[in-house]
Amino acid sequence: MTKGKVYLVGAGPGDEGLLTIKAKKTIQQADVIVYDRLINPLLLQLAKPSAEFIYAGKLPNRHIMRQEKINETLVEHGLAGKVVVRLKGGDPSVFGRVGEEAESLANANIPFEIVPGITSSIAAASYAGIPVTHREYGGTFAVVTGHDKSILGQPLIDWASLAKGIDTIAFYMGVSNINHIANQLMKNGRSPQTPVILIQWGTYGRQKTLQGTLESIGDKVEKTKFQNPAITLVGDIVSLREKMKWFEMKPLIGKQILLARTSTEKSTIEEKLRELGADVFSYPSFQEKSLLNFEINEKVANKINEFNIVTFTSPDSVRYFFEWLDLQQIDIRSIKATFHVLSEKSRLMLRKYGCIAKKVAEIDEIPGQLVVGEKKAVARFKHIDTFLTHETKITPASQVVLHRLMEDELLSTIIFPSAKSVSELVNGAEYNSPQLAKDLLRLNVICFGEKSAQAATYAGFQINHILEEPTQSALIEYLLTQPLVESI
Repeated sequence: MTKGKVYLVGAGPGDEGLLTIKAKKTIQQADVIVYDRLINPLLLQLAKPSAEFIYAGKLPNRHIMRQEKINETLVEHGLAGKVVVRLKGGDPSVFGRVGEEAESLANANIPFEIVPGITSSIAAASYAGIPVTHREYGGTFAVVTGHDKSILGQPLIDWASLAKGIDTIAFYMGVSNINHIANQLMKNGRSPQTPVILIQWGTYGRQKTLQGTLESIGDKVEKTKFQNPAITLVGDIVSLREKMKWFEMKPLIGKQILLARTSTEKSTIEEKLRELGADVFSYPSFQEKSLLNFEINEKVANKINEFNIVTFTSPDSVRYFFEWLDLQQIDIRSIKATFHVLSEKSRLMLRKYGCIAKKVAEIDEIPGQLVVGEKKAVARFKHIDTFLTHETKITPASQVVLHRLMEDELLSTIIFPSAKSVSELVNGAEYNSPQLAKDLLRLNVICFGEKSAQAATYAGFQINHILEEPTQSALIEYLLTQPLVESI
């Protein structure tokens, strides 16, 4: 059997925009993805539909998968001829145990590559407004483990050299040992007034920071119950943050939002909210299968010019319909029908093809009407003609992402743009896990209008707000007025 290949890939610090191009390509071609807790779960949605996902996440004092088992898993799938991606937060060569995994693969004669990622310490510092080097504040920078595998978990390092010889020090996962770290640095000559900052979930919208000095940081951590995952940055350069902090100044920082989706089209709302600092995750994601060549549409094709009204159920249905016209070499001018749509997005999609449409609230089964849309969307119509453009299926990656978001308590608010978005989310979540679907009911809910609110209420959600206008600007205006809500 031909051996596969394993890619040991750095996913970057969290912000999905910081993923490298090469890392993205490896994810897209992977047959198996073995991923850690600290990666942004959205990255899994880059995978092909057939990809297998294996969670190797680790929590302090609670290992989901031991390192030895991870090594065995990589070897097993590599020997089976699979393309395997071992996806790690930050850079795999910086406290990512890439050496152990690469050695296991080398011993099994399995081809592998190491794909570097943007390292978390430097990225988190930058997003906190702190350059790790500066001509006036520090020309040396070191990354140090904040714990080890000893009984006490306190790193055994040359504290004297570190305290006196390095200007800026980044400790990985050192929150639980913060008193030990601070005491060792002060004991070995570092000033008690040396600035310190802890950066939790660096580069995510949920990024939090805690500032102090070597003398005070331990008490502050205990008082605030600050936790990992976090980078601890020590050095005079931390004082630059007051002038240079930028990421935490974004107006929606700390908001953790689930945007309910109904199509494969990427939402401009999602991009805008993320640009303003929110953590935004959309669900579900869909894979499409075209039905344009199915014989079921032949009877419609023969009388396409006879309809008085053609109603499109979604933007995707518009796109597929015009693709079909092109395949059949049908001149759009031969269709005399009036075009109707159910949403503004569909109306705008039609305009791209040079057509004007009337927006309607719902579809009445009027004789002479053709309803165009995805298989599930047109299934209820029994007395008028329908044209099936495609069928959709929730991607396995989307289900994995939702599970991780809920398991790690990374959501606080759901946004429902439409009634259909409610049903898509509920159906997908119930298929994923009945308990997960129940847990979603505990989140805050924002609806774009009365219909989505009615659908959400019927599904068991408690509505927190209905937008006065169903627009992106109205949503942002409302979110800006709301205090932070803790995720579940």
